Amino acid sequence: MRVLLVEDDQMIGCAVQAALKDASYAADWVRDGEQALLSLRTHDYDLVLLDLGLPAKNGFEVLDEVRRSGNQVPLVVVTARDALEDRLHGLDAGADDYLLKPFEMSELLARARAVMRRKAGHATSLLSNGELMLNPATREVQHRDCEEKFTLSSREYALLQALLMQPGQIFSRSELEEKIYGWGEEIESNAVEYFIHALRKKLGSDAIKNIRGVGWKVSKKD
Repeated sequence: MRVLLVEDDQMIGCAVQAALKDASYAADWVRDGEQALLSLRTHDYDLVLLDLGLPAKNGFEVLDEVRRSGNQVPLVVVTARDALEDRLHGLDAGADDYLLKPFEMSELLARARAVMRRKAGHATSLLSNGELMLNPATREVQHRDCEEKFTLSSREYALLQALLMQPGQIFSRSELEEKIYGWGEEIESNAVEYFIHALRKKLGSDAIKNIRGVGWKVSKKD
């Protein structure tokens, strides 16, 4: 899953980006509001983490423009502004959650998972298409016909999470690469095929289906 981090504080930005990558997200980091809007116009993101006190355009301006454009990307405001009017403004303007600094990384990641889950219409913490069950908190996956659970590598998890967030949706190679690689990360040759092969070895050859000439998908829940 691909995340846009909008944060002008160098120390906080470095720490959050590292935590996101450790949690298997492809994390792009920009430092002002104009860069944030440009990134959102040119890339598809699964989540935005947005500071409010930004140069060029502040976070409220970014949030307003994003929602007025019709972009419904899951968005969490992450800020030191704790005034009630700021929290109400952010939520009323279309933010899905509002997290105050300082925060624990575990809470940020939990809120990120919850926001993306709600936006995708998943009521429980597990991602499932009725056949595969993926736990985002532990990166463990299980097939319904097998008692064994498998802990996935970062790339395996990111790819399977993207597929299970939209079961039945066909993803092309380039779309899956965007989900698992951030800016500046070298995309290895045939990486998508390699990770799908690894997942099929764990979960069975039918767990991820290939639509020849188009891409891959997991079956939609019956």
